[in-house]
Amino acid sequence: MADESTISRERLIELLNDDLAREYQAIIAYVAYSQVLKGAQYMNIAQELETHASEELAHALTISKQIDYLGGQPTVTPKAVKMSSKAEDLLRFDLDNENETVRNYRERVRQCEALGEFALAEQIRQILVQEQEHQIDLATALGIEVPDVSKM
Repeated sequence: MADESTISRERLIELLNDDLAREYQAIIAYVAYSQVLKGAQYMNIAQELETHASEELAHALTISKQIDYLGGQPTVTPKAVKMSSKAEDLLRFDLDNENETVRNYRERVRQCEALGEFALAEQIRQILVQEQEHQIDLATALGIEVPDVSKM
């Protein structure tokens, strides 16, 4: 973890661009996974993943706008998307990504506040609420407890 008290605007831009690349990854994954999940047991989660895709697009737009506000250039490159022929693998990939996203956004809130960027911190908090809902949806679909990412 970066020390919030010494973060610079430039470093925050870098970290937000990494977050933006992860949002792009999530959009692509949710679009693809929602279409390839097969079986009656996955119908509800497949529909939910379509909703997640549009929410992730809204997150990407918000993060991109904030990068521009800070004087940075938003990235255009997504992180790699994993594929599998097994539905459970796809849901686990998504959950792993959401876990990382939640962890990172919690850190980003602290970093924004350390820089006095309280409005930006609030924007990220709103995204964080939806990302945690995605975690719950995916863990529920997998029949597991929501991972405690504060200990990871």
